Amino acid sequence: MVSYAHTFGVQVLVTLNTLLHDEEYPQAVTLAHKLYEIGVDALIIQDLHLLDFDLPPIRLHASTQCDNRTPEQVAHLRDLGFKRVVLARELVIEEIRAIHEAVPDIELEAFVHGALCVCYSGRCYISEILANRSANRGACAQFCRMAYDLLDANGNEVPDEEGKPIHQRYLLSLQDLDRSAYLNELIEAGVTTFKIEGRLKDADYVTNITAYYREKLDHCATGRQNKEHRPIYNRSFEPNPEKTFHRGATDYFLHGRTPHMANWGTPKSTGEYIGKVLETRGNILRVRLEKGVTLHNGDGLTIGGEGFNVNGVDGALVKINKVPESRYSEMPLYRNLDVEFAKSLHSERRIPVDIVFRETEEGFTLRIGDHECHFPYAKEPAKNAEKAIDTIRTQIAKLGDTPYIAREITIDSKPYFIPISVLNEWRRKTIL
Repeated sequence: MVSYAHTFGVQVLVTLNTLLHDEEYPQAVTLAHKLYEIGVDALIIQDLHLLDFDLPPIRLHASTQCDNRTPEQVAHLRDLGFKRVVLARELVIEEIRAIHEAVPDIELEAFVHGALCVCYSGRCYISEILANRSANRGACAQFCRMAYDLLDANGNEVPDEEGKPIHQRYLLSLQDLDRSAYLNELIEAGVTTFKIEGRLKDADYVTNITAYYREKLDHCATGRQNKEHRPIYNRSFEPNPEKTFHRGATDYFLHGRTPHMANWGTPKSTGEYIGKVLETRGNILRVRLEKGVTLHNGDGLTIGGEGFNVNGVDGALVKINKVPESRYSEMPLYRNLDVEFAKSLHSERRIPVDIVFRETEEGFTLRIGDHECHFPYAKEPAKNAEKAIDTIRTQIAKLGDTPYIAREITIDSKPYFIPISVLNEWRRKTIL
């Protein structure tokens, strides 16, 4: 994995950010050395006692579990040798800017997308207290995604804004973070790295969300990076964060406290809003869809906290796979699985390389990017010079399933006859 990532100029950071028991430190240190030996670029850690052991000379990042909220904490971590800190999600933009101004010689990483915890990272103990499962050891029981009643001091259920009792609702389940509209602002405040939360997310989510933020970054980071040597990225879809795991969106505390950050209806993915359910008749929904929305067999739908699959569509009538528990009328309709969108999720990344084919005294040299090989070979002048040069050019440019794509091809050689099979073998050996 490290070798593959490095081919594309991508760093591999490994989380070792769990609190450790005394008997676990030797194993963790051994693991750190093994990770360093295979080329891992940095370790993300929480347990500062690891620094008292013989760690390899690997770059260290301070996990958000370290509760990085103040300039004093960040300066302390810098003095301990950390090169980057992952900031607490709860900071407002002014606090981020203040940390950068106070400690400009350390990288700041900030969350921009994904699941939110109702408590400060590294400072949530509800799982440990109620289930003896420590969130600081990767064993959170996810109590914030469970249903609760809200009671007053006398044990009576408190009514909501509509006067209905708050009974078995997901009061602590926050919507998902989405700060895609504020990337420039975060960069100007001193953030050097954006972090997308992705624990237990599937490949569709990763493909969609990373493409979405890559597109946003390309629009806001003009002049900040040299794009000449960046991989060429092609995709067959238009990224949309609402079309993969999505609980709704909030920018959280970035510009101060915002209302309705929790999704009381469900802790699961609601997906994109696509219209309204006008009425239910058994397992048939009569719907009014938003303009441009088309449903497909197999699509996933959510109404309130219930989920369904589409089994057929006839105009405004949608057949679903089961009868709803409630009779829904004038309710918002969401789609949390668009099967056609999922099918379209394909992307590829290719590294542009220059190719040079050069004649030598003993034979030929082929260089593809940074890869170069020398091939002794008896030279036979070609009968058709133009065809011989074209054959060489065509064959050495066939990079196929490799991560590379030919950018500029230079042939510094007289026209010789070289069999296609030989040229292919030279190309394969060079690119290995």
